[in-house]
Amino acid sequence: MPSKLAEIVEEFAAAPREVVVEMLLEFSDAVPPLPAGHPGHEGMEQVVECQTPFFLRAEVTPQGTVRTLFDCPPEAPTTRAFAGILAEGLADASAEQVLAVPDDLYQRMGLAQAISPLRVRGGTAILARLKRQVREQIG
Repeated sequence: MPSKLAEIVEEFAAAPREVVVEMLLEFSDAVPPLPAGHPGHEGMEQVVECQTPFFLRAEVTPQGTVRTLFDCPPEAPTTRAFAGILAEGLADASAEQVLAVPDDLYQRMGLAQAISPLRVRGGTAILARLKRQVREQIG
């Protein structure tokens, strides 16, 4: 797991339960906007497990790092927070580091005790799609 993501996981795991939701919502602002001129959701995959429209794309660069694109409405701060955690935690990560992220990431962060199981399922699906896209590109 990339060290930045590991730090985020540790911060959440160590935080008192009543602070976890506040911390989570701070990450909803960490989602970078789609690049200027990006053609909407074209080339992005919808994560249907999310209660809100959520789209993502992972691109493995020629240097072997993973670039992530996320699109989720601001009215869905918890779901946006999942994207923000991944955007920040996986910045400049290699494909191998992304694939090494544990599938139970959100449980390790202690989110299963702070938010609904349906939202945790959505976040887990986001990570699974991201990893699948990376695997497909590296063959």
